[in-house]
Amino acid sequence: MLTLESKISELPTIGPAYVKKLQKVGIETARDLLFYFPFRYDDFSDVKKIGDVELGEVVSVIGKIIDIQNIRTRKRKMNLTEAMIEDDSGVMKAIWFNQPFMTRNLRSGINVSLSGKVVYAQDGFQISNPSYEILGSGQSLHTARLVPIYHEMEGLSSKWLRAHLKLILRLADDIEEFLPISIIENQHLFCLSEAISQIHFPDDKVRAKAAKKRLAFDELFLVQLYMMMQKKKWQENKGIKIEFDKKIEEDIKNFINKLPFKLTNAQRISSWNIIKDFEKNKPMNRLLEGDVGSGKTLVALISALAVIKSGYQVAFMAPTEILARQHLKEAVRRFGLDCLCAGVHSFEHNEAQSKQDDSDYRLKNELQLRDKSKHINIALLTGSESKIFRGEKIEEISKKKLLEKIKIGEVDLLIGTHSLIQKKVEFHNLAFSIIDEQHRFGIEQRGKLQNEIVNMKDGLKTVPHLLSMTATPIPRTLALTVYGDLDLSVLDEMPKGRQKIITKLVAPANRNLAYKFITEQVQKGRQVFVICPLIEESDILEVRSAIEEYEKLKNVIYKNFQIGLLHGKMKPKEKEEVMQKFSEGKIDILVSTSVVEVGIDIPNASVMLIEGSDRFGLAQLHQFRGRVGRGEHQSFCFLFTDSTAVKTHQRLKALIKSDNGFELAEQDLKIRGPGELVGIRQSGLPDLAMASLTDFELIKIVRKEAEKIISENDNLRKYPELLKKMKKFIKDVHFE
Repeated sequence: MLTLESKISELPTIGPAYVKKLQKVGIETARDLLFYFPFRYDDFSDVKKIGDVELGEVVSVIGKIIDIQNIRTRKRKMNLTEAMIEDDSGVMKAIWFNQPFMTRNLRSGINVSLSGKVVYAQDGFQISNPSYEILGSGQSLHTARLVPIYHEMEGLSSKWLRAHLKLILRLADDIEEFLPISIIENQHLFCLSEAISQIHFPDDKVRAKAAKKRLAFDELFLVQLYMMMQKKKWQENKGIKIEFDKKIEEDIKNFINKLPFKLTNAQRISSWNIIKDFEKNKPMNRLLEGDVGSGKTLVALISALAVIKSGYQVAFMAPTEILARQHLKEAVRRFGLDCLCAGVHSFEHNEAQSKQDDSDYRLKNELQLRDKSKHINIALLTGSESKIFRGEKIEEISKKKLLEKIKIGEVDLLIGTHSLIQKKVEFHNLAFSIIDEQHRFGIEQRGKLQNEIVNMKDGLKTVPHLLSMTATPIPRTLALTVYGDLDLSVLDEMPKGRQKIITKLVAPANRNLAYKFITEQVQKGRQVFVICPLIEESDILEVRSAIEEYEKLKNVIYKNFQIGLLHGKMKPKEKEEVMQKFSEGKIDILVSTSVVEVGIDIPNASVMLIEGSDRFGLAQLHQFRGRVGRGEHQSFCFLFTDSTAVKTHQRLKALIKSDNGFELAEQDLKIRGPGELVGIRQSGLPDLAMASLTDFELIKIVRKEAEKIISENDNLRKYPELLKKMKKFIKDVHFE
């Protein structure tokens, strides 16, 4: 007897070869097959008499085959199968191309249903390359209805899938309902068994839409519910309640007032929300998202200052050593004293590096404006170095000594890479953790900074407040779904005075003009990024593409310039060294794949050239573009593509017209889906077969219902079927 848990090999007419093909896509049981949903339908529901069909229509006709034969054309040497179909209103020809086996499947005298497009031929209307079905006593599957179309696999066509799904469709009645009845009634949803039946073989368009709504609701509901459960679980932790007195408030105001620019309103609001979170005894878990150059790091430092002035420690984790060094320099710039200037040169520069002298001089003058108040001890800890700044200069220090200072509280702000989450790093009173470019860390690594670095203050175990940062603008629907467990702060304003990057789509015929322009820029002392596309999911192909471009630029186009290479097959230390040289101005043109660091600040870079720009999403292109335009020089972004597709050019023109990352991310979500947005791949988001992450109204409804369930019964004990489903969902999606 067949059940939902019956193995695919036990199902009728499925042999070993097909079992293997199904297993490749994760279909092991009858239940799995029922949950393999169609992605669209062919509408063959318009059934007409032969005498009533019109040119250009997609219709279904039912009649008797009165003649069928194969014909081989002389000119094109093509096999044609022609059949004459008759009903009581007339006769019509059906024609199939290069399918001579049709004469074995169909014979004169049998009744058939044909579905396809009506075209004009010399001897009248004919139906071209139609789907067909021999009429019997059963319900039509492939014609004369809404016909489901599935993502096909080698040797597994939609027709094959339809036939075998029909054989087990009765098992849909055994599928357990897991949604509370109150939700089903409130939202007027199909029961799950009916939704499964109707998604595969809908009676009409209305019921197909209702089935999709129910299944989309399920997918979004489980994600939302999981995120809210995580949020509730996080809030059960004990955090450090930080109360700010007037002195600390005055320190923060003074810090902000002495900045050489005015904060944007979004920066002020985000900083305030973070500081208010610190005043709660529950640990903050907030995501700060902002477009490239919107000032996320400064918001993080303002928040850090509030915690440090209250007597607690702050950890700031970055994905790479060079980015960690950059954050150290920025922290010293903002928190340091006027006697720092010598330390800046000893840390990253030397007197001979003229391209950086001007910025260091400005840094020195800026630091001279600072009050000589109690200094903040800032340290750097990475896999290769350990340094400390104690109000005078940045000094080398042994890792052993640095770890001792962290443990006894002599380090206020510790900046570093994943080295911060090693067990040997013990804090004295850590109250605030910051993760920059949080998507570049795995879920386990992020979890360590959230849960495993804790304080032992007055014998109480506490969890630090957490601020995650991302430069990826996230569409609001995606933020509600993927990051539903986080509070969200958005920097949707750019600082005043920042120049717009001139973006151009370069036709292949104008490539040499672009090369000439780049030559002029490098001769002026500017630097250039050249990005090569990830052609396939293959590191080997990625490297080869970058190397070929590197060799061409180095040996043919720019023989007199210093060319660098960066790709995913290089060791982390090699990548760090290349980026360090580029940062120091020792490389004029950097050829890179998409591994080029987000967040790396190269003020001297003024040109971004992107090869194969059609192969990237808009959000990712915008990220690349944000690597230039970070200094005082007018910057440019050149998009190269060999594609002549109209849609490709329309999409790239959207990048030219808009410099708003949030707008581009919304468009990217609609065009390419969530997986293509930078930073979403590691979110844990499952594949959504039915749900659209652009459907804001449905997401709002789902969120409201999930919140209601959590508020009344956060452990789901009241809903045993839902709890069972949630456990399976978490296991299948690998959230834990």
